[in-house]
Amino acid sequence: MVRDITDIEQINACFHQQTLNRMVAVGNLAFADFSLFITREYNLFCIVMTDDAFGEIRRDGSILEYGRDSIFSIRPGQKLHVKPDPGLSPRGMMLAFSPELLVKTGLGRDFYMFNFFDFDKPEAVTLSSSQRELMIDCFGAIRSELNNPEDNLSGHILRLCISRLLSYCKRYFERKFEEQGRQHSDISQRLDKLITNYISSGMAQQKGLPTVSWCARQFNLSANYFGSLVKQEFHITAQEFIHQKLIESARAMLSNQNYSISEISESLGFAYANHFTRFFTNKVGMTPSEYRKG
Repeated sequence: MVRDITDIEQINACFHQQTLNRMVAVGNLAFADFSLFITREYNLFCIVMTDDAFGEIRRDGSILEYGRDSIFSIRPGQKLHVKPDPGLSPRGMMLAFSPELLVKTGLGRDFYMFNFFDFDKPEAVTLSSSQRELMIDCFGAIRSELNNPEDNLSGHILRLCISRLLSYCKRYFERKFEEQGRQHSDISQRLDKLITNYISSGMAQQKGLPTVSWCARQFNLSANYFGSLVKQEFHITAQEFIHQKLIESARAMLSNQNYSISEISESLGFAYANHFTRFFTNKVGMTPSEYRKG
């Protein structure tokens, strides 16, 4: 059974602590109630720093590779499940904040920079000792501000403290996945080959049309982040790129008289031949039969 964590009150209840701000909380994992570790769908942004491994962590069903001095993120809509090892107690820190914190604020304006929340790589980032000290300082600054008497600068300072922590996270995530970034530079070749193989291998015939979500999973990325990479590389949407590849494959098959329109439709992943005909006509300006004759 999945229990949603929808607000800061629920997070603080898991840590047995008072709610000091309805949009932000910092918790010590050593004081967390076991209920935090059942399958949860989070509707909050979270940064988790672990002192050491304490069991199996699954994020959206995939096992997360983490260990000593690791950090990983959770974004709204993601599910987390922890299966603690017997005799091991969780230790570390957790920052949670509501998407509401970003509304009409400087942090919200600049939040596009923190795209590491969209990374779906199955491993956490391992911190050096100096990086860990900086992160501890950031968690401490946020907690200190939460405990300060509220005044007209409280919200501003709190967001600055969170922005500082997220900025360090961005640096560490980008350094960790620098090689991944270099791989993205040849995304055109990799994506082209991925979709070509999907069609030629018969997967399209078995599973249907290739989707943006399916392609993103092959890159270990969220659909949104994958889409932004494709847009940056090709100046078209990921869906448009897939459609172009389908048309390219359809043209090649139509040049071979041995394939019927129905067979081509099925090979590309269309459920019905008339759907393929309508799609092809919309993209090319003529029906598949007209294209074959021409």
